[in-house]
Amino acid sequence: MPDAQAQAALAFRENHGRAIAILARVLGDLDLAEDAVQEAYVEALRTWPRSGVPPSPAGWIVTTARRRAVDRWRREQAGRAKASEAALLFARGESEGAPDGIAEAPDVRDDQLRLVFTCCHPALSLGSRVALTLRLIGGLTTAEIARALLVPEPTMAARLTRAKAKIRDADIPYRVPPAHELGERLTAVLAVVYLVYTEGHRGTSGDELVRVDLCTEALRLARELADLMPGESEVHGLLALLLLSEARRPARTDAEGRVVPLPAQDRSAWDRGLVDQGSATLRRARELGPPGPYRVQAEIAAVHDAAELPEGTDWPRIVELYDTLLALTPTPVVRLNRAVAVAEVHGPDRGLAALEGVELPGYRPWHVVRAELLVRAGRVDEGVEEFRRALECPGNEPETALLRENLGRLTGRPGGQR
Repeated sequence: MPDAQAQAALAFRENHGRAIAILARVLGDLDLAEDAVQEAYVEALRTWPRSGVPPSPAGWIVTTARRRAVDRWRREQAGRAKASEAALLFARGESEGAPDGIAEAPDVRDDQLRLVFTCCHPALSLGSRVALTLRLIGGLTTAEIARALLVPEPTMAARLTRAKAKIRDADIPYRVPPAHELGERLTAVLAVVYLVYTEGHRGTSGDELVRVDLCTEALRLARELADLMPGESEVHGLLALLLLSEARRPARTDAEGRVVPLPAQDRSAWDRGLVDQGSATLRRARELGPPGPYRVQAEIAAVHDAAELPEGTDWPRIVELYDTLLALTPTPVVRLNRAVAVAEVHGPDRGLAALEGVELPGYRPWHVVRAELLVRAGRVDEGVEEFRRALECPGNEPETALLRENLGRLTGRPGGQR
């Protein structure tokens, strides 16, 4: 029954983080929890085609995984005391409710929060946080994460092993941090989700402009965070930003996969359902507290999404929002994006002036913005050289093809060859 197998795969992808979170709390061992959930998945593939999908797939997953974990613990631990301890843990888990009631267990949401903050502990490198979040919360396989983050699978497997070992050996607490640490730690959590989405939204390499799997996982994680932390303004700000950005994805490439710049996009192809969701989420973020970086970026995305035609974009408002964002996060990338908005309001020369002091050699968007503004300002030869520098920078193939086309139009030579 292929349908049952497909439903099993979907159920485990949707409930992987919840199951790992519950078992990690009960067992105190991330590896054991992860192995148990994987064994439960294998059991579902074996039995669901015969017996049918259970009424509560989430409850079935957790109960079956708990049983597998206790069986394994009993096999591996020598001595009656350890076996008794495992049996007590199993009994305690069974008493939390019947399988169909697991979704109502009062601490499930807290368990998920604990796991999210554990994956994003500051003792781990940023790369390890991203990988561990995708593995334990998102349920991606090691191979999927390796492909998504463009590293060899053995390297990714070693990275995940080291991260989990560090959590175990450093005795990193499996908990939501205390109030005085929450701000810093939440910032790290949001940064990981944002990084996953931005890599999916505009890949730094590869044959496609968008990595849909990464965008989908980041959106799912952002939705979960908003559900788990409903009173946090920046959590809703991040979700709004992702929704409003994702709404434009259908128009960002044409039928052949070529890049379509924002001014040339068919705005009727934008997903208005996602725009409405993003707008509602943004309103909720405004109600919850003062603006943070993600909410301000969501406000900028909302201005773009509100314009029915490119010439209807409220660029002066976007400049104001970038001024606010620059005060919150004074980074070269923010200044780069602000310069684009300034050029739309005041012309390319003012845009170039706004770029003075911004140095991001090797960062393709910086070279592209400079090239476009130089051409618009009539400094075509300088713009051509800047386009050539952009082509030397890492980037995905659709963007590279667009750069070659633009360069070819300026030089009259295919691909802008010298």
